Amino acid sequence: MATIGFFTNQPYRKEEFMSTTQPIRNKEDLESLKNFYLTEKPNLRNYALICTAVNTALRISDILSLTWGTVYQVESKRFRAHLEMIEKKTQKRTLIALNHNVIQALALYLESLPSVTEKQYIFTAKHSLTPLCREQAFRIIRTACTALQLPDPVSPHSLRKTFGYHAWASGTNPALLVSIYNHSSYHITKRYLGIEQDEKDQVFLHTEL
Repeated sequence: MATIGFFTNQPYRKEEFMSTTQPIRNKEDLESLKNFYLTEKPNLRNYALICTAVNTALRISDILSLTWGTVYQVESKRFRAHLEMIEKKTQKRTLIALNHNVIQALALYLESLPSVTEKQYIFTAKHSLTPLCREQAFRIIRTACTALQLPDPVSPHSLRKTFGYHAWASGTNPALLVSIYNHSSYHITKRYLGIEQDEKDQVFLHTEL
């Protein structure tokens, strides 16, 4: 089914958009996006959603299915060291270390809620305990990107790619990135994260004849 694109009135297919969307390479743009719902248009749920997407590299469908029990021990009031879940698309078990940034964002959001249970979805619709749908998550990110005038269309899938791109830029072992994204080869991971094109660009930019 065709869907209307974020910045045009032209339809696109979701799978095509996901394959061509790019990671956020500029760290200043990334910080602006992360903080938009913290400072510009305060909404702690949306802030936590973006921070979770950027710091876990999960697909948006998996993020929206998370319950508080996957990240937080309600009785002891402590965040877990790892998020453990079965990914919807691959049906593979994944174990993700929760870093300081994602825990801080989730903690701020948690403090704004009257109470939670371990079976309660983390990212719920307003005045409801039902989880956000994919379209709502796209809209949340689109709103921030439009307001910030980011140069490229950004989707939830962009945030999944952004994690890997910056991990690669910081020197992460390529084999680990292949494992994180469940790809069959590093060549696929490079193309997926936009690394392959970056490397080609550098050849042309540094070969001045």
